[in-house]
Amino acid sequence: MDRTEVGALVQSAVDGDAAAWKALVEGMSPLVWSVVRAHRLSDADGHEVYQTVWFRFAQNLGRIREPDKAGSWLASTTRHECLKVLKALTRLTLTDDPRVLDRASDDRTPEESLIDSEEAADRAERVRCLWQELEGLGERCRQLLRVLVASPPPSYGEISAALGIAVGSIGPLRQRCLRRLRARMDARGAA
Repeated sequence: MDRTEVGALVQSAVDGDAAAWKALVEGMSPLVWSVVRAHRLSDADGHEVYQTVWFRFAQNLGRIREPDKAGSWLASTTRHECLKVLKALTRLTLTDDPRVLDRASDDRTPEESLIDSEEAADRAERVRCLWQELEGLGERCRQLLRVLVASPPPSYGEISAALGIAVGSIGPLRQRCLRRLRARMDARGAA
């Protein structure tokens, strides 16, 4: 099914057209099943996910902002539901296999936990130092570097428009700012 057809069917289904709903389910079921199969669930779990996805789709049908992208919504929801099932399966696994029952615990030892917490504290200190040194840079460098670490990263055109920097100057300015920041971190001994 193409996106335009899907969008029209979603709109019709929202308006209560049962034939449109049936056409959506028939047309989009292969997509849902392909995502389920990709997660290698058991037949029972796969059918449960399939039913849950269509139930959620029916619940949210009127709230889908871009009806022509209903396929993306279904794929994403199916993936999410599959991952929920897989996560639940890893929580509890019944067995009578003595080799599994005698296996060493996956829990961290006190020493490993201490090392992990010390490493986390070191990382936090490096990040704190980095932000302090970033504040010591000029306003233009601070603005540019903050914009560049945004998620999702903006395009150079967007950066140019926001900061008033020529597109061709963004890369060289970024390099100069990063060199200054590295020099400040090196001087601090925090690199």
